[in-house]
Amino acid sequence: MDSFMQAAFDEARQGLAEGGIPIGAVIVHQGRIIGRGHNRRVQQGSAILHGEMDALENAGRQPAAVYRESVLYTTLSPCPMCSGAILLYGIPRVVIGENRTFMGEEELLRSRGVQLEVLQDEQCISLMEQFIAEKPELWSEDIGV
Repeated sequence: MDSFMQAAFDEARQGLAEGGIPIGAVIVHQGRIIGRGHNRRVQQGSAILHGEMDALENAGRQPAAVYRESVLYTTLSPCPMCSGAILLYGIPRVVIGENRTFMGEEELLRSRGVQLEVLQDEQCISLMEQFIAEKPELWSEDIGV
């Protein structure tokens, strides 16, 4: 696992330790993390704070050119909401920890020219499989089922 995916994974573990859903993300611009976050829907009582959205929020307001030169690392395939944000801000590349436990809008992202790299990282898979097995109702709520 490279250092940026490790940072996203560390965010996911932090979310789990806080009683939330273990999905983390970081936004990297020119080799430096400018935003990091984890799913905080439970912790904040939020409808939208998925890991990717939290990372965008924590990156703060950026010029459009920064987003267009950034890479988003996320431990799990991005859902429709997070994929929409990726498209809205023109993030050109997304590195995904895994898509076995959940397949997000990868087809949409690819169709719009976003370069995706899916790692199928065993740590990411294991973390989500354990969470889904232990808290299926919370997982269903998070993905809108």
